Amino acid sequence: MRSLARSAVSAVFPGRAASATRRQALFLFLFACGTVPPPRELVDARSAYQAAAQGGATEQAPAQLHEARQSLNVAEKIFDDKGDSPDTRDAAYIALRKAQLAESAGRTMMASKEAENLGKEARDVEKDTLSRTQRELQKTREAFEREKHARELLELQRIANVRQESRGTVITLSGSVLFASNEATLLGAAQRKLDEVADAILKSNPDATIVVEGHTDSAGKAAHNDELSRRRANSVREYLISRGIASEKIRSVGVGSGRPIADNKSADGRANNRRVEIVVEPPK
Repeated sequence: MRSLARSAVSAVFPGRAASATRRQALFLFLFACGTVPPPRELVDARSAYQAAAQGGATEQAPAQLHEARQSLNVAEKIFDDKGDSPDTRDAAYIALRKAQLAESAGRTMMASKEAENLGKEARDVEKDTLSRTQRELQKTREAFEREKHARELLELQRIANVRQESRGTVITLSGSVLFASNEATLLGAAQRKLDEVADAILKSNPDATIVVEGHTDSAGKAAHNDELSRRRANSVREYLISRGIASEKIRSVGVGSGRPIADNKSADGRANNRRVEIVVEPPK
């Protein structure tokens, strides 16, 4: 093509003096044939736009990429009209810079989203780790509380009959240990036992709600038994208050002979029925 163009130019412009004219004519001929190579700036602008479109700007920076595409179209149009001219190179440089900016914006947005995702993953891992740690800590606390409660029960069982019921921990003390026959005044030995009971309750659950129940056997009149059981329960309540248990946390009830745990027909049975039950209610 170039040989053909030189022949055509030589035929039209013979002689050395016409070399500049030849070159211009050759350019016009090549341009007319569509073979004029684009300037380096336009080639770079095309490559930069392609890199931006493939590098994430299509999704992450569509506005900047669209602007770069428009600038490249302008440069291409000027090249079509004027070829490798200063105007073409200027327009191509603008298109190059806008394509580079679009690519940079796309990369920045992708990096920002990646950082956000990594941060979310890190927060999720931290949250999951914290949750597992809290669960393990709760299990440890519960195990400790169970062990502590078992030790306290063993300690109480040295001085009284202790059992677990739905209404709570029931501490049973024999009436013959606490009171003289038909009396509601605590004996000296009873006070020492109640000291240990009060200490155990205050160590294990100082905020517990407590009910003191007085019980009698069925001998005698029911009204007398009811009154005696009420007075005995109140005596125990008052003593436990004196040992540090909050008065608003403890109340007394006289049950009388209404809830026997043994047969009232025998002396042993009646002795078992004469009792005081200290009920430590479960947390609500």
